[in-house]
Amino acid sequence: MKILDRYILITFLRTFFSVFIIFMFIFVLQGVWLYISELAGKDLDVSVTAKFILYYMPKLIPLVVPLTILLSSIMVFGNFAENYEFAAMKSTGISLQRAMRSLSVFIVALGIACFFFANNVIPWGEYNFYNLRRNIAKVKPALAIAEGQFNEIGNINIKVDKKTGDRGQYLENVLIHDKSSARLGNYKVIVSEKGELKSSEDSNVLQLELINGNYYEEIIDKDIRKNINRPHAKSYFDSYTINVDLEILNDEDLDEKNYKGRHNMLSIDQLNYTIDSLKGQRKEDYKNLSRTLYNRTTYAALNLNINTEKDSSFIGNVIDLFPANKKGQIINLALNSANSTNQIIDSNKKNFEGKSIHLNKHIIAFHEKFVLAIACIILFFVGAPLGALIRKGGLGLPIVIAVVLFLTYHFFGIFARNSAEKGSFSPIIGAWLSTAVMLPLSIYLTTRATNDKGVFQFDAIIVPLKRLFTPKNKLQLSESETKSYNYYKKYSVEELVNVIKEQGEFDLDKKPKEIALHNLLNRNIPLENLKKEGLEVDDKLIKGKGLLKDYKDYSKTSLVSFLIGGALLGLHFICKNNKLPEVADASLSLSIIAFIFFAIYVVVDAFVYSKFYKTIGQKSKRINPIVLIFSLPLYPLKYIILRNKITYDFYQSCISNIK
Repeated sequence: MKILDRYILITFLRTFFSVFIIFMFIFVLQGVWLYISELAGKDLDVSVTAKFILYYMPKLIPLVVPLTILLSSIMVFGNFAENYEFAAMKSTGISLQRAMRSLSVFIVALGIACFFFANNVIPWGEYNFYNLRRNIAKVKPALAIAEGQFNEIGNINIKVDKKTGDRGQYLENVLIHDKSSARLGNYKVIVSEKGELKSSEDSNVLQLELINGNYYEEIIDKDIRKNINRPHAKSYFDSYTINVDLEILNDEDLDEKNYKGRHNMLSIDQLNYTIDSLKGQRKEDYKNLSRTLYNRTTYAALNLNINTEKDSSFIGNVIDLFPANKKGQIINLALNSANSTNQIIDSNKKNFEGKSIHLNKHIIAFHEKFVLAIACIILFFVGAPLGALIRKGGLGLPIVIAVVLFLTYHFFGIFARNSAEKGSFSPIIGAWLSTAVMLPLSIYLTTRATNDKGVFQFDAIIVPLKRLFTPKNKLQLSESETKSYNYYKKYSVEELVNVIKEQGEFDLDKKPKEIALHNLLNRNIPLENLKKEGLEVDDKLIKGKGLLKDYKDYSKTSLVSFLIGGALLGLHFICKNNKLPEVADASLSLSIIAFIFFAIYVVVDAFVYSKFYKTIGQKSKRINPIVLIFSLPLYPLKYIILRNKITYDFYQSCISNIK
């Protein structure tokens, strides 16, 4: 290894491990804060807390390592550029790719290591982390309940005033709201003086035994008329036992389907096997549903040997052939059969959606192990050239840029995975989308840094826009001509007129005349006065200037009417969505009136526009009616373009015709 490669690699490794330790510490603290209710003040041993953190750390690697690579590469290469070390390298013929060579080998090796880590260590950490939390809940069941506040466990909300005992298993003044999955609200309340939490290490069920209490439940009947009397049930008990499933205590995402497959605890081989099994099970479920729906039609029981013939004498509805009492029975039977079939389809639809989400999670987990390795490489080729381009090291600007880029990458990944889990698009796309978004950026930045160009080059876009929106009634003057223009500002009107008169017809240099005339026009001197001063001013220019003023007034009125109509129309939809029908109707009416005025003034200013060009002898520049109609939705843009264009054309006509 050459000295340069060793120097770059050692510099990067120092920064990498420093940033990695800092980020890991921050994310671990965030995780401890997330689970603080399970750890703080629970009389846990130091070894148990250490295991809790140890098992939690592997799941942070997919977050910490890509962010560390991105920030470290920006900082290191930014320092090289800021301290002119890159300039020294380039002076000796060493390119950016050559400087990145040793680090590229390290990053590829790190990506491969991250793949094996994601395939082996992260599932191990997830498995032990889940089971440790489950075991804590079983051995110390009081962890699930905090004093003086309601704690949701499954279908119950429990509040206790005080806990005693070596494991906090004895409870005092227990208040429980038992929720029902069939209806919303607290219809069942249990109050007891004392309670005890009982559990064993061999069971997933936590027993809560209540002593000396009362039980109250409101009874809601399906017949609404019977609920007028407010029926209820209440009783007193000496001992009452409630069973709680401990699986619920580990449902950190509040999504009960998370624990049916444990996709985050499986390696690639296990995921591949599980995905094949789930796909086979889905096909079997589809076959069973189709078989059930087919059997409900009783099509197989029909006698197909009967020969049917069309009766040419009857052309009505078949149901009319049956008596009235039979018609009702047939229709009711058909409706009941259709409703029953719809219920079967709806219930299976929800079941299939759940299984589809379960399968998508496994597919995403399978691809994420590869995504982590590729993301490390791509983010390096984003950060390294970006650092070389911004030429800033340290902990200032690089941190801001790295956090913005990583948040973009991370949020793309979150939104894509959530959408892919629900089946909005392929789970494979959901796993790879965030990395695919960063790939073009890495290629672009590496290319720009290699060619010593800026991060972004917007001149090709900005310059035409400036030309489009900047008024074109100004001369394009060189530095010397600008001095002449400023010098002419000191001239009186008579002196400027003399400069224009002295310009010969065959003089090649027309700039003095243009500069002098430009000074006169900028002084807003009426063309009639210039004619009195002895200049040859065509009457069509005087008339054209009046038409130009009229066009500007009419077009401005059209623009105001368009903006008012659009604002009122937007207000109409806002009020309509917020259930304000009176304001919405009034806004719609005023909007229609504004658009009517807009249409009238558009026709008027189009007429004036065409008349203006006819007056100055440029009939070919009239407005096309078809273009006029299709450009109405973009009238503000059209207003800017045409206003600048007509002003520039009038100015050029003055330059050509005033002598």
